[in-house]
Amino acid sequence: MIRSVASSLLARGIARTAVAPVVARAPWARFSSTVAKDEPFLQVTRDTLPDGQFSGVVQVKFNRPKSLNALTHAMGLEFSQIMKDLAKDKTIRAMILSGEGRAFSAGGDLDFLDARVEASPVANTEVMREFYSLFLSVRSVPFPTIAAINGPAIGAGFCLALACDLRLATADAKVGLNFVKLGIPAGMGAQTTVEMLAGPQVAARLLLTGDILTGAEAQQLGLVLATHATPTDLADHATALARSMASASPVAVRLTTQSLRLRINEALERGLKREADTQAIAYASRDFKVGMKAIRTKATPVFENVE
Repeated sequence: MIRSVASSLLARGIARTAVAPVVARAPWARFSSTVAKDEPFLQVTRDTLPDGQFSGVVQVKFNRPKSLNALTHAMGLEFSQIMKDLAKDKTIRAMILSGEGRAFSAGGDLDFLDARVEASPVANTEVMREFYSLFLSVRSVPFPTIAAINGPAIGAGFCLALACDLRLATADAKVGLNFVKLGIPAGMGAQTTVEMLAGPQVAARLLLTGDILTGAEAQQLGLVLATHATPTDLADHATALARSMASASPVAVRLTTQSLRLRINEALERGLKREADTQAIAYASRDFKVGMKAIRTKATPVFENVE
């Protein structure tokens, strides 16, 4: 089983057939799958209207619930390819990103992080840049994206949610950028996105403390648009929002989406390089070893003064 960094932290307290809505339906039951049932990492589904017509909305769902949808390199390769494929489909007008089970994505893969200790800083810089690019391909699709945070979105999982155009969440979902508790700076563009979305004071608090928030607290800070009581309510509202976008002019929506992304995109390239460089340095530090040991033993890390 894939071991998730954030899941360990959380354990310490932190055929296209329309599906008619029913009262007791599970979240996203209105969607019909467009992929094989044995799809290992992700599911892509198309939303159908009551008349059976495609609404223009697709959902991409992480499908590793046993690992709380930990983000792995293999998953990233598949995710990136799916983004490329969806970007070519001119019938798609909006996308919802969510997670199967009780988590959106509770962080990065611990085995992947273990391997960073053995690699050189130069190699780690390249590895992290590539890893970021796989999941940040969500910003390359020409239509708006909504992260529906149905459960924990920690570390890299929250980074990915921040890279989407909008975020909705359940009120009790756990979200946060806990990288400094592991002994490394935040990555995957979070140092850029969180500051631009919520301002330098909020960014400093979250990036320097590693605090874990609820969805409701994230909404108060401007990181989440709205929160909802249950995953089913979240699914309903995310679909309604996506359908509203899909009903508007696709030309105007796509052009506006590109314009809204410009400011963050222009800062991301420089920010990603800085993140990869500083993470590569931190991987070789004593602090990272302390953080990794704390994760393995489910203990609170105790970091010594800078050498």
